[in-house]
Amino acid sequence: MASITINLPDEQLQKIQKLAQESQVSPEDLLQASIEDWLSSPKKEFSEAISYVLQKNAELYRRLA
Repeated sequence: MASITINLPDEQLQKIQKLAQESQVSPEDLLQASIEDWLSSPKKEFSEAISYVLQKNAELYRRLA
């Protein structure tokens, strides 16, 4: 597994630490879960948007035919 180091302003770090403490997990685990969720979400949202557009276009093309 690879590691990434980032620099955060103190204010952001404090918010992350507070959220982690409230969730009873480490800040690292909280961030890892958040990143995993973020990486998987755009694909789902994009797929849903594409399906919606294709469905609406199919309806439009039927009306025009």
